[in-house]
Amino acid sequence: MAIADFSLTGKVAIVTGASRGIGEAIARGLAENGATVVLASRKQADLDTVARAITDAGGAALPVACHTGKPEDIAQLFDRVLAEYGRVDVLVNNAATNPYFGPMIDATESVFDKTFEVNVKGYFMMAQRAARIMVDQGGGSIINVASIGGISPLLMQGVYSMTKAAVISMTKAFASELGGAGVRCNAICPGLTNTKFAKVLIDTPEIHDMFVGQVPLGRHAEPREMVGAAVYLASDASSYTTGSVIVCDGGYLA
Repeated sequence: MAIADFSLTGKVAIVTGASRGIGEAIARGLAENGATVVLASRKQADLDTVARAITDAGGAALPVACHTGKPEDIAQLFDRVLAEYGRVDVLVNNAATNPYFGPMIDATESVFDKTFEVNVKGYFMMAQRAARIMVDQGGGSIINVASIGGISPLLMQGVYSMTKAAVISMTKAFASELGGAGVRCNAICPGLTNTKFAKVLIDTPEIHDMFVGQVPLGRHAEPREMVGAAVYLASDASSYTTGSVIVCDGGYLA
């Protein structure tokens, strides 16, 4: 039986939120498997550091500062990528925010707007841009990093969970509409992962222990543990996978 092709050689991949955490881990993983990786995040200096690490390891990376909540930044990002490479084969929507931890009834309008701007509108606009290019070139893979909160709302993170539920729905809608053009769209739902984003949860013993106590594997995840799913979805190994949600949560939702 033939071994599935996980190689990404010749593919151009954009990864948002690539300056740290899950985004950085996925960017490094895609590069290690042969992709040319475009790193996107708000701070150029942080992106430059990740790009150097990738190139020093023999990979190819282009760091481009981009705030995915701003349409003009997204337009400039794609213009740069097309000018440099002429194509986009993979998009990993990972940049997200969670500015509020607390009861939903106390969430302010500004918190609501900010969370949806980045986590939903940003993903949507990035996917739209990438999809148009992928349709014209005959195929591609869009990977949306959602959250288990999009499946089962997380305590004191209701607004964030709402956005991730929207991301999952968006993923399935794009998959349904774009499949005929050879463009696949899938989602990854991480559980509690050791990132700056989740630092308050991991560093608060009562919260961490409560959460991990419900995880069959008995621990939180490290960012590198999301890479396998991303490489699979980006590669031709997943050529018949679209509209799927891959949960990487140590069994929390089992």
